[in-house]
Amino acid sequence: MNPAVGEQRHDGPAPTPVPELFRPVAPGCFPDAVAAFLAAPDRTPVPVPVHGRPDLERAVALADGLYGGLGRPAPLDVGVLLGAEDLPAGVAELARPLARRWVAEKELEDAGGFPGRHPGTLLVVGPYGRLTLHPLRALLLAGRHGGERALTLLSGRDGASVAWNVAKQYAVPAADVAALGLFTDTDRPPPLPGVRVFDDRDFERADIRAEILGTRWRRVVFQGHGKDDSVNLGEFTVCGRNTAVPAVPGLLGPRCAYGLPCYKPEDKLVPLHAVEAVEVVLSACNSGPLADLALYDPKYQLLLNALDGPARTVVAAVSVHDSDRPENVAWMRAALAGADSVDVLNASLAGSHPYPAFLRFGLPGRPERTPPAPAPADHRPDPLLLTTGRRLTALLASGLLPPQHPLRPRLTRLARKADQWTARPTHLADRSPEEIRASLAADLQSLDHALAEQVAAHPEDEVMNYPAHFGDRSRLDPRVREVTCHCGRPAQEFTRRGLLPYVLDTTCAVCMRCGDVTFRVPESPALWAYAADEVEQGGVLEVRAALTPARTGPVRLGLFVPTYLRADTTVEPRTVKVRGGAGEARDVTFRVRCADGTAPQAYYFTVFAVQDLAVSTARRHFGVVPRRA
Repeated sequence: MNPAVGEQRHDGPAPTPVPELFRPVAPGCFPDAVAAFLAAPDRTPVPVPVHGRPDLERAVALADGLYGGLGRPAPLDVGVLLGAEDLPAGVAELARPLARRWVAEKELEDAGGFPGRHPGTLLVVGPYGRLTLHPLRALLLAGRHGGERALTLLSGRDGASVAWNVAKQYAVPAADVAALGLFTDTDRPPPLPGVRVFDDRDFERADIRAEILGTRWRRVVFQGHGKDDSVNLGEFTVCGRNTAVPAVPGLLGPRCAYGLPCYKPEDKLVPLHAVEAVEVVLSACNSGPLADLALYDPKYQLLLNALDGPARTVVAAVSVHDSDRPENVAWMRAALAGADSVDVLNASLAGSHPYPAFLRFGLPGRPERTPPAPAPADHRPDPLLLTTGRRLTALLASGLLPPQHPLRPRLTRLARKADQWTARPTHLADRSPEEIRASLAADLQSLDHALAEQVAAHPEDEVMNYPAHFGDRSRLDPRVREVTCHCGRPAQEFTRRGLLPYVLDTTCAVCMRCGDVTFRVPESPALWAYAADEVEQGGVLEVRAALTPARTGPVRLGLFVPTYLRADTTVEPRTVKVRGGAGEARDVTFRVRCADGTAPQAYYFTVFAVQDLAVSTARRHFGVVPRRA
């Protein structure tokens, strides 16, 4: 039976009340303090080597108000300790009770076979720098639906942070910490009794910073657009910057790393490590990238900032995902029932992504007290609804283009022609197939030119929203193809099948480092974009667009940068027409000239190709860095 709202859920027996839950100790005293704690966990506080880290010392103080006692959590089946040489002596001993069996780090070298050799739930403990695409990618994919091969991580920016996160696993939430919260900038979900919901309307009329920092949360979700250093909640921003740690020379940082003001109001920044929550869910793309996938210096990482705080559990997105109303509602129900957030969110997204969107940092609850993980979502309605419509029908009937769109009249006229040309009298008597093809080709070339110019002048044009618009009306094709991203890392290419006759299939390539890098519809040009990772202020970024036309004929290409970068850059050429044979790869060069005053930070550009009313895109990250002497 699920507990009532606000009822305390324990991960084991009733927590042992200990006057002092966590005891800061000097690093040299940590091993002996760990031994003393493990010998008498019912009356000894958990030692934490946080001296010299004011951020961790503050987190320890905040934790005293969140947790009401200590208890040994349910161990996972298999544990692996990464980078033991980088951890303080005593961390391995403190982590040992958290898994029934520990295996050597070297066994992860052949990560593809690891899950098979060691069945069961897996715990990986180690500093953030060791959490890289290899070997964790194979483990993530093997356990993407939770259950027996579920993956749990315990990590931190350094040895002290790792020790702190291991120590927090022994804490049990206080009985009066029961608040559940959802802060979303992308949805207006119907609130459920027992969950406090804040959406964009609240962000305009309430002090959201005070709401977040003034509440002790049992679980809280921050959902909005962002990247690995921030989550946007209207004018408020959940910030990953940690002022207590130094930056790493040479790594890319956000604007504030270069002495520039934040892109959001400073008085509306919410420091994530100051949020008093037992569980924090970061429902923004790339909120918890692996160490070799992150854009920014660890000093600014959302995930690491959350791990430095008092939260025992942090849920973050390793890459991009399409979380929206279904995931928000599923999470609220799961929070009320005491279900595992990662299992519920990944199961809800299983019908949209072939990869796990979210990772869990922190041990799950005891299996006997946690509802089982839901079955993966699978969007398979009546096959009669799965017929894919033609491109003109999709553009005009799907709701993608508003009635006042400038190209709608011309598209409507061509749709009438297409209807006439497919009718028996016209096709068999009025005009020959050659005449029909010539007329259609001329109309398509003219419309392709207009469409390319429209996108180049206004990249926010509604037609560019087709991946999300069609994707929301699609189901995932289970067949996945392994490809290589333009950054050189492995990526997955998958297709979403339209559910209605006027919804086109969409093919997407996703890299865990770069996100969703390419989009296209069937039988449209294939496109990749290659460029250097960085360009200096005042420099020129040369972009090579690798184009493979879908059919022999002209293709329009163009390149654009985000709105906030356009005033500081010049794109050459803005659009260009090329001719190519079907399936014949060819390169097209663009140049992005950066002004001397371009703000150093991470940016992106998008290359697009238009052929036969289909728009293919390829997006690539790059960083602007200060001019070198």
